Amino acid sequence: MKKIKIRVPATVANLVCGFDILGMAINQPYDEMEFKLLETPDIIIKHTDNFGLPEKAEENVAGVVLLKIQEHLKLKNGFEVTIHKNIKPGSGLGSSAASAAGAAFGANTLLGNIFSQNQMIHFAMFGEELASGVRHADNIAPCLLGGITLVKSTDPIDIIPLNCPNLFVAAVHPQVEVKTSDARQILKKNILLKDAVQQWGNIAGLVAGIEKNDHALIGRSLNDVIIEPVRSILIPKFDEVKAKSLQLGALGGGISGSGPSIFMLTEKEETAEKIAEMMKSIYDEINIESFVYVSKINPAGIEIINED
Repeated sequence: MKKIKIRVPATVANLVCGFDILGMAINQPYDEMEFKLLETPDIIIKHTDNFGLPEKAEENVAGVVLLKIQEHLKLKNGFEVTIHKNIKPGSGLGSSAASAAGAAFGANTLLGNIFSQNQMIHFAMFGEELASGVRHADNIAPCLLGGITLVKSTDPIDIIPLNCPNLFVAAVHPQVEVKTSDARQILKKNILLKDAVQQWGNIAGLVAGIEKNDHALIGRSLNDVIIEPVRSILIPKFDEVKAKSLQLGALGGGISGSGPSIFMLTEKEETAEKIAEMMKSIYDEINIESFVYVSKINPAGIEIINED
């Protein structure tokens, strides 16, 4: 195969209480990436957006992944990648993970599917390391595999796909900047044992709720006593958005990844639509532009939309 075009979904990492271990793929927004296998060893990155992302391979999230694959295989071939990015960088919706996971998937497909899922995750994490300074997989795993995933370990890689409940997602991306690296730096280095115990209970309850398709248990487990209280101060109107979402019937929700996006889970699409409308109105009132999305959980992950 010489050319391929793929669709790469946005992702919601952490799922409130599962810092760095839980993630979920959603249908909207998504990136598209086009790959060509080259006869020369060049790694060529092209962007069609106006986000100003670097196109030097060693400075680009997708480029770093391709360089690692090339080095690992001692490849004489290179790749040309054109990225149509709709997941805005810094949104908290897995923009860097989409580029990194997309690069691993695209290269693997062009090379004849020679890597396992875990190997693709391994290479993709180099892109996340470039973006945030940390080799985490809570966005990478659901992006590649679809649905909801639990990252039991990244060393060795141990990813557990979870049940995909029939829920809807309302998300808002207010146009304020929250860098993942900055959002990590403000986190507490030490936490109280009682908070840790409460958090473990929430994570276990959330995973059990997802597996049992118990929406009530999912809702009461979407509680974070460690990360959200610190990070939410970076997001204007976070408390108001969350409180009004719950009043409108959301099961629960919180910060998507490191923010500034906020997500809410609902049982009905019409509830998600009402929440999305409310989210946008809150930011309109304070003159902050925002983008809202209503989506189902994406069960498939990265998909091929054209090949040659």
